[in-house]
Amino acid sequence: MISAEQAQSAFPDEVVTRAATRIVSVPGLDKPVALITIDNGHDHTRPSTFGPQSLVSLNAAFDEAVAAEPAAIAVTGKPFVFAVGADLSGVEQISDPELARQIAQTGHDVFRRFTESEIPTFAFVNGAVMGGGLELALSCHYRTMADNVAAIALPEVFLGLFPGWGGTQLLPNLIGPDAAVTVIVENALNQNKMLKPKQAAELGITDELLPSADYLEQSLLWLARVVRGEVTPPRPEIDRGAGWDAAMGRAKAVVAGKTKGASPGAEKALELLELARTADRDAGYAAETDALAELLMSDPLRSGLYSFNLVNKRAKKPAGAPDKSLARQVGKVGIVGAGLMASQLALLFVRRLKVPVVLTDVDQERVDKGVSYVHGEIDKLLEKQRIGQDEANRLRALVSGSLDKAAFADAGFVIEAVFEDLGVKRKVFAEVEQHVSPECVLATNTSSLSITAMAAELQHPERVVGFHFFNPVAVLPLLEIVRGRRTDDETLATAFSVGKQLKKSSVLVKDAPAFVVNRVLTRFLGEVLATVDEGTPFDVADSALDPLGLPMSPMTLLQLVGPPVALHVAETMHEAFPERYGVSENLKRFVEAGKSAVWQWDSAGNQTVDPEVAELWQQGDAPSTAEQVRERALAALAEEIRIMLDEGVVAEAQDIDLCMILGAGWPFWLGGITPYLDRAGVSEKVAGKPFLAPGVASVPPA
Repeated sequence: MISAEQAQSAFPDEVVTRAATRIVSVPGLDKPVALITIDNGHDHTRPSTFGPQSLVSLNAAFDEAVAAEPAAIAVTGKPFVFAVGADLSGVEQISDPELARQIAQTGHDVFRRFTESEIPTFAFVNGAVMGGGLELALSCHYRTMADNVAAIALPEVFLGLFPGWGGTQLLPNLIGPDAAVTVIVENALNQNKMLKPKQAAELGITDELLPSADYLEQSLLWLARVVRGEVTPPRPEIDRGAGWDAAMGRAKAVVAGKTKGASPGAEKALELLELARTADRDAGYAAETDALAELLMSDPLRSGLYSFNLVNKRAKKPAGAPDKSLARQVGKVGIVGAGLMASQLALLFVRRLKVPVVLTDVDQERVDKGVSYVHGEIDKLLEKQRIGQDEANRLRALVSGSLDKAAFADAGFVIEAVFEDLGVKRKVFAEVEQHVSPECVLATNTSSLSITAMAAELQHPERVVGFHFFNPVAVLPLLEIVRGRRTDDETLATAFSVGKQLKKSSVLVKDAPAFVVNRVLTRFLGEVLATVDEGTPFDVADSALDPLGLPMSPMTLLQLVGPPVALHVAETMHEAFPERYGVSENLKRFVEAGKSAVWQWDSAGNQTVDPEVAELWQQGDAPSTAEQVRERALAALAEEIRIMLDEGVVAEAQDIDLCMILGAGWPFWLGGITPYLDRAGVSEKVAGKPFLAPGVASVPPA
């Protein structure tokens, strides 16, 4: 186990979670209870984590607890937080494999003391519990949980890691392999899906759910009943035969479908879950330590940590955003359009801002349909008990429709979501400007058109800003905020303020064709389609990027975006950069024929090219191999990203990576994309230099 001096040296900037032991008397017990509270000294906005110094503190607190010879030892957290995992902040600086191993081992050394204690141990999960925090709870003999815990998960596989402090061994042997696969693999790879307390109880992760109001008191009373033998929490018999086989089969299918074998952390999780079927604790924990020590010194894991920091730190302090004190208050929102995108925006604005939202469109039927959609979605939230009746009534009352844009007269923020045509959008803004105050922000949800051109003929072009959401609006967290040539700081600050209230991660983008995500995706997709035009079979081109583990293949991306939209953006980009962006004549025919997908599936789930697509797609006689397709697509990405950075489309490569993670769902283990391009040597080959400095999203030089 790591010493206090080594821990201090390893992570000198660690925000230490201190563990303090106090001895409490509990009615019905002859001996007291040793209650360990873990707290990093910050409020709930900075949850407690475990770095090396924190583990040393917890170990000392356990010594103190044992010395008191109590009836039981319990561990709990600060208000609203139990613990949310390992402190990852210092890992990026580790260049010594032996230190990586010591840190991996120390987590096991401390946590297993709770498991192997002769004194009964209890975890009182009073708040958010993730990663190493949940592994600490699993290491205890018994667990209670407050019924209002907001976040319960083992998110490591999402980060490109795996639960490395007992999770892969303890969980399947507590709740069964299939449920463990759901928590460790499936939920993690499903955008880090969280469990609710009731689900945790149903799965058997916690033994008892208790009301939050007097949670600690009730937990101590329940502890006393267990110690006295009045309560024996059930432990199901684990199926180590066919049931475990089936669970592993499902886990492998999930990992293959979500990662295409590109995530070392996910592959390790599978190995360790299989090992848990037969291994004793020593063997299982030794395997976790070996795997964790190896992974901590790998570039994919460092890319995952880089991604984690982008999403949790950089996204909260957007590069280039103006002083937030310049932002104006928005007391009413106007939305031009009442189609699906506009209606989704209306729902988001009313839920987050809780101000009046007015939709307009060209006829009453469309307006009514848009308002009805929003009201219907509010009703669904009520049915799912995500909001109460009073809130549902208030939200419905805040949403209205009008044919007259004069309804925007007192709005502070108007966003258009109409047809993607510059002339149409210019006309819309010219009409809106006649009715709103000079300070009202005019925002456009355009995915590719020029903000500067859209604002050029207005009386107040300085209040126009790009406000580009990604579909589905409620799910994807990215918001590209685009500054036109004349957009002023007050408008921009207001846009960032509104984005934050909408709980979106905003990135400042220069007014350049297709901004960031669509520009990168269009270049990428264009290169793949070009290889198909040249004669590459669809299946070869479509699977060529599988080694990256992207969330969807190029042809699936084309289907999701919609071929007409993809064609429109390709034409926009070709007009701007004809030497790099082509327009596939086959894609034009595809759109003209009204086709929406390349692939079709039979009843057995077998994938084949739609015969009509095969007939209309005129291919050449120069096919590429999968490797050639991949090299070409990656080279195009590296070239385009270097040009974007040289043009100042965003402040740094980190912002492009953040956009690709949050707007396109590109995986953490790629680091977005530039870390992968660096470690694959593509950046150097194409652009003459890497995008990131040594040690950024990679193991630092020793």
